[in-house]
Amino acid sequence: MAKLEMNGSYPLTRESIDKEITKKSAGNYAFGYLKDETFYIKYVGRSDTDLNNRIKHGVGDYKKFKFSYASSPKNAFEKECQNYHDFGEDKKLDNDIHPDRPDSSNWECPVCDIFD
Repeated sequence: MAKLEMNGSYPLTRESIDKEITKKSAGNYAFGYLKDETFYIKYVGRSDTDLNNRIKHGVGDYKKFKFSYASSPKNAFEKECQNYHDFGEDKKLDNDIHPDRPDSSNWECPVCDIFD
């Protein structure tokens, strides 16, 4: 069974984000909602540089968030791809397309061959 392996869930507010995400770092996040103690994922994403700032883009659109720091932008990209394949595609995420890689990289998705 697929797992997000993220901290949370927390209310998706600026105050909560600033309280929980205390270092400037690459990382991953999931937006969603809580029902009967279960976190339902609606969107997965990443930041290559500033996770706190990136998550704030979801305030007002979603109720809850989960997050994890990444040791590098490449690791954040690979985890976002894995999360997209595990929880997205035909599973009704709000993500419209496969995660993109930075223009200056030649990173490959660890799951599919979209960049070949």
